[in-house]
Amino acid sequence: MDWMILLMLGGGLVILIFGAELLVRGASRLAAAVGISPLVIGLTVVAFGTSSPELAINLQAAFGGSTELALGNVVGSSIFNILVILGLAALITPLVVHQQLIRLDVPLMIGVSVLTWLMGLDGNIGRLDGLILFSGLVAYIGFSVYKSKTESREVQDEYTSEFSSINHHGWKATLGNLGLLAAGLGLLVVGSNWLVEGATALARAAGVSDLLIGLTIVAIGTSLPEVATSVVAALKNERDIAVGNAVGSNLFNIMAVLGLTGLVAPNGIVVSDTALYFDIPVMIAVAIAALPVFFTTAGTISRLDGGLFLLYYIIYTAYLVFDALDQQDSRAMLTTMLFWVVVPLTAIILGITLFNEFRARASQKA
Repeated sequence: MDWMILLMLGGGLVILIFGAELLVRGASRLAAAVGISPLVIGLTVVAFGTSSPELAINLQAAFGGSTELALGNVVGSSIFNILVILGLAALITPLVVHQQLIRLDVPLMIGVSVLTWLMGLDGNIGRLDGLILFSGLVAYIGFSVYKSKTESREVQDEYTSEFSSINHHGWKATLGNLGLLAAGLGLLVVGSNWLVEGATALARAAGVSDLLIGLTIVAIGTSLPEVATSVVAALKNERDIAVGNAVGSNLFNIMAVLGLTGLVAPNGIVVSDTALYFDIPVMIAVAIAALPVFFTTAGTISRLDGGLFLLYYIIYTAYLVFDALDQQDSRAMLTTMLFWVVVPLTAIILGITLFNEFRARASQKA
């Protein structure tokens, strides 16, 4: 039985990732064929496509009644996207982001994270909450398309170099792209079904909650497309794409994935006290940690920042594991290290960053 659970988890993840790749490829080529610019494709189609595993998982979980798994998937993926994906990308190359849309997206990410917490105060994210979140996504996409027309030539060229190869015309190409789209969607359905069933069985066998499995195994697995996209973009020095993919995927996770899940779940999404008072606040704190992307003049995430992001994720995951295993001493030690080492260190680094930023702006005025 244990091997069957692991087979379902592993097979489901592989099928999900492959399905997402086909979906992104087909949708991107179709979008390019009808004249949508590479920049808009990168900001919307690709960001949505890399979030499609989360959406497939959540819809499957919602109809199956595993709404804690659905919530854990969104919250865990949002935490993972910033701490791990941006952390890895920044370690590869310091992320100096010039794209003005990112400076809107990060505050918006913080706003919708706080909104999620407010919606969960009554213990449930229902249809009205889901409608509000999804309506916000529609407005966000519309504004992104409008704003992309004013982007600098440098940013336009960066996205064109990444996505120009997807421009295929002709009826044969269109049929082929529709086939890729259909195949991707089909694989997402199959993969999500396997993964949800495997994750639920694993949670029951291990005696842990669906929320924990969603926050860890499922969230990490469904975020692998974002990892690949951002790491490759960083290696190619396409820093706007590396950051835009992580931040954009978070916005899609919360507004589209959580919003649609809230709309279709028969009894809404159950928000436990653990999620409300620990995991969602961590998601908000992580979103705020991305402030250097737009707060400084250069919009820089240094290698040191990237290392801190990864350290935060290791500590967060270790805390979840120790809590699930009821290791009180280990959890207390981790909490002590967090408050007496990590937080002061972060405050010092942030202080240095703000001081350098103040000096740079003062010198520019002089």
